[in-house]
Amino acid sequence: MTQKPEVWLRGPIDGYPLLLQPVVHAVLQAQEEMHDLMKDFPSDLLWERPAGMASPAFHLQHIAGVLDRMVTYVKEESLSKNQFDYLKKEGELDHNLTTEELLSFFDLQIRSFLEFVAKINADTLTEFRGVGRAQLPSTVGGLLFHAAEHTQRHFGQLLVTVKVLQN
Repeated sequence: MTQKPEVWLRGPIDGYPLLLQPVVHAVLQAQEEMHDLMKDFPSDLLWERPAGMASPAFHLQHIAGVLDRMVTYVKEESLSKNQFDYLKKEGELDHNLTTEELLSFFDLQIRSFLEFVAKINADTLTEFRGVGRAQLPSTVGGLLFHAAEHTQRHFGQLLVTVKVLQN
């Protein structure tokens, strides 16, 4: 079996602005690796927190939530009640959730995020966007980049946690 090059080495992804290719590449790379990592991961380990680390379920939920929240800020909207409720429940123990369900929701959020990114006008990347109630300063590009790097960061943490749990 020949291993494919990392997503960023496969060239531009059709349908996305060239300036946003790194965002798309990073998110798609995390998605691919997430599926490889979580394939056959037992659902009964989703809520384990070895050495006090965040659980695998938290990382899957949190990544999905951050992608959704960053899109909201790019749109210059406030978070909805549903988004605040979701945020409060990230990492909250729920033994009814399965690995497959969490991955399915994660994929849905990735798809929604990438559909949004495809519609971004690259000329708007430097436009100001306020974050949160305090309207902390960012830009369209900054928010999209944060969504990608945050996804990568939490994937890295998930990778370590899953490896510890599987040994």
